Amino acid sequence: MFAYIYLASQSPRRQELLTQLGVRFIPLLASSDENVEALEVPLPNETADKYVERVTQAKIGAAQLRWQNRVNQDENLSWAPILCADTTVSLGTSEAHKSPQNISLTAGEIIGKPQDAHDAQRILAMLSGKEHRVLTAVCVLAAPDQAASCLIQTSRVRFAKLDKATIQAYIASGEPLGKAGAYGIQGLGGALIESITGSYSGIMGLPLYETAQLLTQAKVSFGLNHTNTN
Repeated sequence: MFAYIYLASQSPRRQELLTQLGVRFIPLLASSDENVEALEVPLPNETADKYVERVTQAKIGAAQLRWQNRVNQDENLSWAPILCADTTVSLGTSEAHKSPQNISLTAGEIIGKPQDAHDAQRILAMLSGKEHRVLTAVCVLAAPDQAASCLIQTSRVRFAKLDKATIQAYIASGEPLGKAGAYGIQGLGGALIESITGSYSGIMGLPLYETAQLLTQAKVSFGLNHTNTN
């Protein structure tokens, strides 16, 4: 059994959720010369589920290489499973939509993190009054000579109808930046949501049930799954 994992994510929400599960983790973060954002660029005609799995697999590969580079510098560095996750938002429908500001939306558009406040306004206007999907892929690499195991959790979120003043006030809080879909359900963004169907933790960025399954398969000792380790 492994007493800890490597977490290849700097997301405070994912760190909090792992702590909630009782998982011990060591951050395995990208160096300044890694272009992580390049991995998150959607491919032409890529569906949201294919996108989120591909990006998470790519992040696992980058994290494994990161670990190997550390081993080259310190041969005593122990192996532990690596966990990566990625979240995306998609309206995921076959119909075209227009926002209240008459901004056209491509059917099934993958909605990532806003580039700036103007982009956050565009995204929030598109989501206003509609139901969208939140897809989070979580992957665990149990051993360096194995393929990573991945699961995708999909939830549905319905936004309330948002007026311009509400959108502007939310953007002014700074919360939308850096978050897929330009909102955080665990923060002020929770007041924008009428209902959810699925996993609250998945919408936050790490579905606890699926994560626990993968960690158990990888023989990681944690929380309710705790056993004595050597």
